[in-house]
Amino acid sequence: MKLISLFNNKGGVGKTTLAFHLSHSLSEMGYKVLMIDADPQCNLTICSLQDEEIKSIWEKEDEFIDGFESAMNKMAEAEFVRHNAEPRTLHYLLKPTEEGTGETGILPPPVELTPNLGLIPGRLTMHMYEDKIAERWNGVYRGDPLSIRTITKIRNLAELYSEDFGYDFTIVDTSPSLGILNKVIISTVDGFLIPCLPDMFSLYGIRNIGDYLTRWKKEFETVYGLISDEKRAQFPKNFVRFLGFTVYNAKKYRGATPLDLAQAHYDYAIKIPETVVDFIQYEVREHLSEDMLENPIGGTSVMHSHNTFPNITQKYKNPMWKIPNLDNLERDDIATIRGGSRVIYEATREKYEEFTNDLLNRVHTLDE
Repeated sequence: MKLISLFNNKGGVGKTTLAFHLSHSLSEMGYKVLMIDADPQCNLTICSLQDEEIKSIWEKEDEFIDGFESAMNKMAEAEFVRHNAEPRTLHYLLKPTEEGTGETGILPPPVELTPNLGLIPGRLTMHMYEDKIAERWNGVYRGDPLSIRTITKIRNLAELYSEDFGYDFTIVDTSPSLGILNKVIISTVDGFLIPCLPDMFSLYGIRNIGDYLTRWKKEFETVYGLISDEKRAQFPKNFVRFLGFTVYNAKKYRGATPLDLAQAHYDYAIKIPETVVDFIQYEVREHLSEDMLENPIGGTSVMHSHNTFPNITQKYKNPMWKIPNLDNLERDDIATIRGGSRVIYEATREKYEEFTNDLLNRVHTLDE
């Protein structure tokens, strides 16, 4: 199983839309994929599930989020087992670690979106777990078992789900933040990619991210050097591994520039590779070839804006290419989606496959 995350501290770059479609693309290529929504804003969950489904999952967990051990003790053992026979959110799964109690030994099933694609939904209360990471961080340097379990638990959950359900990939969606929750996620996944817009903010975002990535890598390597071999088994072998960038969701101006971008956007887009090389340290990207560093993942395959397609995706909880053939399209949408736009919707599948194949080539470098 490979654990991959998408990360950018600049919001509005299409990170969740890309995570959603990448996961669907991988699953349709025959891989078994788990999505984990680690963003307290829960956008990946909103893209995947109807509001009523989310509400049902959250309501059944509310008492456990207020106090997991006390809620569990109110239930008979058989009732607790039944309670965990349904999907649960990431924060629910993390709650015993947050409270410092023993683990339940029960792994609730993910939400099955398709036979090859599962979801661990997010929850707005994830800030509580982030606060606990910050509180226990210094204990990690002393090798405190609970502190180490706290910072490695998301990775541990991904590994457990892979073992039980046979996942080949786990895709973790993160918030646009440089806080400590993302610090432990990005440092302990196998690799991460950065979606960008071709603008000034993305260039400065990469500069900003680069400084943090170097710092995080050094901190985790220091921790790794201080703890025992037994505790090291909870960590990956390498920390903070960059898989590349992609220019995503940029407005297309056909023929205007070599990348079919407006001149101002093109001027920024071509500066991204040199910004990556200048500000993302070699130790974080040493496994990537020069070609991989110079070019966005998938080239121009997912570079250009899908206009209103992401909104339709969120409305119908399906990837773009599946939308025209859905049976539940609303009357007002049918003419547009199944009319002139059908070909455009369906063509996105090939584009995302191209993107996914390039990403897979980069993932393979992690093991070289």
